[in-house]
Parts: sequence; C-alpha cells; structure tokens
Amino acid sequence: MLFATNRTPKQSDKTKKGRKISFSMQNTSVQQDMYFCRRNGVDDYTEIGSKAFFQELKDLSNNTQVLFYIHGFNNIGESDIFPNAEVLQSMFDELKPGLIHVVPLIWPCDDDSVVAFMDDYWDDQRASRASGDAFSRMFGMFDNWRKEEAKKVDPCTRRMNVLAHSMGNRVLRNAISNWVTYDMAGNMPQLFRNVFMVAADVVNHTLEYKEKGRYIPDSARNVVVYYANDDLAMPASKLANLKNMTVSRRLGMTGPESMLEGRLARNVYEVDCDNFNNSWGDKKGHTYFLRNKNGTISPVIHHMIAAIDGGRVQPADRHHVLIKPE
Repeated sequence: MLFATNRTPKQSDKTKKGRKISFSMQNTSVQQDMYFCRRNGVDDYTEIGSKAFFQELKDLSNNTQVLFYIHGFNNIGESDIFPNAEVLQSMFDELKPGLIHVVPLIWPCDDDSVVAFMDDYWDDQRASRASGDAFSRMFGMFDNWRKEEAKKVDPCTRRMNVLAHSMGNRVLRNAISNWVTYDMAGNMPQLFRNVFMVAADVVNHTLEYKEKGRYIPDSARNVVVYYANDDLAMPASKLANLKNMTVSRRLGMTGPESMLEGRLARNVYEVDCDNFNNSWGDKKGHTYFLRNKNGTISPVIHHMIAAIDGGRVQPADRHHVLIKPE
C-alpha cells in the first residue's frame, strides 16, 4: 500500500529514496515536507520518493481511479489508519473490482489515552492546522508532475478523488487554502473528480464564498458532504471549540449552513446519513463510512462508487437522504 505522511521519521528528516523508514507515534511534531512511502507490512515501510509514488499511481490499471484517504482525529497508523484503508479497499473491490485504489495521507495525530480527550483534541487540531503547509506542497508537487506528464506522448490521465474524515477535513481545507493563497495567485485548478467530506469537523459555513474552505468546490467536479445530526462526536467538537470562543455548528452535524447559490457553489451536495449512522460502526455514529459489525458495506460507499464511476452524484438533487439497508 502506498501512503504519504508529514510525520517526523525516527531516522534523518532528510528524504532518501529506498531507505527503511519508521515513525514514533509519540512524536507529533509536524514536518513541513511529505515523505512518500510504501507499506510492505505491519510497521514495515520504505521511502520511495515523490516521482516513484506518482509513477506507481500512473501505472495502475487503465480504468482505476485513486482515492486519497485523509483520516480523522486521534487516528494512528497501524491501529486505525491502515486497517481503515484496508476496509475501504475491500468494500470498493467487492462492489466494483478494479475501479478504486485507496492511498492514505497521514498527518501526525496524538497517541494519548482517550481520558485526555480535550488535550488530544487540541493537539490534533494544531497539527491539522500546521499540516496544511506540507499537504499544500504535495498538491504543488502533484500539479507540477501532472503538467510535465501533459507534455508526454502517454500522459497520466488518472482521475483522483479525496475522502476526508472528521478532522481530516481541516487538513484538506488548510492545504488547499494555503496552496491557492501562497502559490497559485488565488486560482484553484480542478485536481479531483470528487471530494467526499465525511463527518467533517469544520464549521458548517466553511465552504461558502467568503470562508476559508471556499476553494474546495473549485478543486473538484463534485463536493459531497455526508452528515448526521446525531453524530455524537460533533457536539463534543463544538464544546471543545468553546476554548476559542467558536460556537458554530459543525458541517458533519448539520451539512452546509445554507445551500443557496449566492453563498455556495452549485457542485456541492449534502447527504443526510441520520437514518443509519448510529447503528453503524462506533457507538458515537462517527465512522459510518466503514463496514458495520456484521460486515455490511456502508450506504456511503455505495453512494461514493456511483459518483466516482459515473462522475455524477446520484440522485442529482443537491440534498438527499441515504437509507439504511434492510
């Protein structure tokens, strides 16, 4: 499995292709560079460098699309991120073999006990903010590689998608905002076919034209917001953000504050997952994009596959409800 991360290596922080690389889960300092790696097995990683990383994505089967998976708060590589990525891959392969290749993008979450929730939350929120610079550099590297590919006889035409979960949406928002502001003179190219924002731990007006996430709709053909009013992680997030006097509702709890075209781009869709989220995955109703305890594939995955495969969100209504399977 390929992955990229801005965690600090135990070895030198200077990139070296072909070396064995490892990361301490207790070290949450944020690197401003990305390390492009291959996971050979549990705790067995090799750094391969950005060019080899992008080339391997190009060399996938012709119709395969890439799904970059940006994990959420308090997620650690071998205990959470890689297992979740494997579950995602298994679900996609079961429903549509060969369509999707999952690639985790890993930022440095804390590894403390759940007892220290508030400390963990703020540590991770600071890390998600600081990771914006490193992830924006990755977008820049990918965009430059893509431009070089366009000059070739056989350019890379691979379609790219993003699934950001929970606080991973902060990383995505900060990365795109930083890249557009500092490197792209206010212009965001359409890098992705779909951006899927699942249980997003960001304010519910963040995608509006005057807000920090305003460039996310520019980055993709479709932006799909999955939310659930009874996602119990969202009120906890809102409470934690009182420290900064921020009391706005969360996108992952209410969907966008307004769907009016004067405030939000027309390619943004909101999908209500209230009908099943609390009977899916964890008791908080926050990881409803994975399999449930019976191994049933989430309705979210069925919905994503339709958008990835056909390039259009189904149904085409900008607001619709997902139903729990019988």
